[in-house]
Amino acid sequence: NLIEMAGLTVPVISIVIGEGGSGGALALGVANKVFMLEHAIYSVLSPEGFASILWKDASRSAEAAELMKITSKDLLGFGIIDAIIPEFSETGVDLAQTSHAMKTAVLSELAELSTLTADGLIEHRSKKFRNIGL
Repeated sequence: NLIEMAGLTVPVISIVIGEGGSGGALALGVANKVFMLEHAIYSVLSPEGFASILWKDASRSAEAAELMKITSKDLLGFGIIDAIIPEFSETGVDLAQTSHAMKTAVLSELAELSTLTADGLIEHRSKKFRNIGL
């Protein structure tokens, strides 16, 4: 899957809308752009799994999540994701506004990525993935 996605000759945009984890997190990362909804989380290991490994106690998942820095704000700061899409929540999540924000973000990026050649898209995706965490 990862090899196939890395070689796609079309723009790839991922949006983490809830919990992006494990192998799925890796697949989401092989994209030209990665977005997250503001209240989503994204990591290659769940907080429960982290707590089980580190402390042999899955009930410490909240503490683990804090240490792991898996929120949209944390990941934007680390350069792992490209943008945070707001979830409009004055009176709860407004699906219409959130969906509109997602659509706007995707269309904007597609317009930009569509200027790249097929080889340019592959190189862009490869370079982005290799530079995560640097």
